[in-house]
Amino acid sequence: MKRSRNETILADEHPKQAQRLETLAAYDILDTEAESEFDDIVALASQICDVPVSLISLVDHDRQWFKARVGFDPEETTLAESVCSHAILEDDFLEISDMSTDERTVDNPLHVAEDGVQFYAGMNIVAPNGLPIGTLCVLDDKPRELSDFQRQALGVLARQVMTQLELRKRLLEEEALRSEMDHRVRNSLQTIASVLRVAARSISDPEAVEVLELVERRLGAVASLHSELMGSEGKESVDTQPYLERVVKLLKDVAPDNVKIKLQAVDAVVGARQASAIGMIVSEFVANSIKHAFPDGRNGTVAISLTQSEAAGWVLSCQDDGVGKQDNADADAHADSGLGAMLMESAASQLDGQLEYETVPQGTVLRVSFQ
Repeated sequence: MKRSRNETILADEHPKQAQRLETLAAYDILDTEAESEFDDIVALASQICDVPVSLISLVDHDRQWFKARVGFDPEETTLAESVCSHAILEDDFLEISDMSTDERTVDNPLHVAEDGVQFYAGMNIVAPNGLPIGTLCVLDDKPRELSDFQRQALGVLARQVMTQLELRKRLLEEEALRSEMDHRVRNSLQTIASVLRVAARSISDPEAVEVLELVERRLGAVASLHSELMGSEGKESVDTQPYLERVVKLLKDVAPDNVKIKLQAVDAVVGARQASAIGMIVSEFVANSIKHAFPDGRNGTVAISLTQSEAAGWVLSCQDDGVGKQDNADADAHADSGLGAMLMESAASQLDGQLEYETVPQGTVLRVSFQ
């Protein structure tokens, strides 16, 4: 032990101080906002030990910082005021019944102050590597002793603090990993889409070009689905409205100026498999409409809607106001053949729904009902 400038005895550094501080830093907890999980622990510690002050104290290299506190105003103190820096040198627990009788605390500023602290008990918060990063401590303004039950309860609560820190750390690590995965997948999809666009420019076979365009649209729908799944915190479900907004935005980016695309979708949740099928149907219908329904630069609109009701279940409706079979003999043929139509049929099967495709004088309508 050594004395500070004001003669307060400072605790020795922990024998593995560098590793201990590295362990503390790995939890990325210092100077974070209050969290109810930790606030509840100190509140319970105060009640069980019948004391006015309870703290989750994390011992840094030059200060102790409190993640949660009851009955104590400062967010941190210097090590000259820290009893926890002494406590982490003990095996697991330090109790000082009367701080005026212990050389480590007799001159502590928190003790000698008017109405100062007289009692301290701290249970070490120990990381999985065996190193203490701080304590769960309780303080009182009069000398006292904890009962065996109170000591045991303090130990249980200190372990709970460590459990919460570990959970918090793993969640942060998972979030960072998911973000990196998201970045890499996005880059990969964008690269593949760019290669397909370059390849399409050098190919003159209409069928081959159609296949490449279809694959590129499918990549766009997959990218949209991936973005929504990454934002769903690991759940295998997708919010329909933002997902379809992403799909439609991609389609708008490649649509000619004479074709407008509108969307009306209920704000609900579907499974990832259903979302993938819905995205495929919407992408292929819009592509078909752009290619066949608006010849010679004719202005028009493609309207997409997704509704849900107890009676009918889900209904996906796609409709354009382009030329129908009365004015365009090729339009009806295209509705029943080609890769795009095959994909839409396959997607409808994935939804366990029946695809209804009708070409009328007022345009073309597609509906899929599913549960």
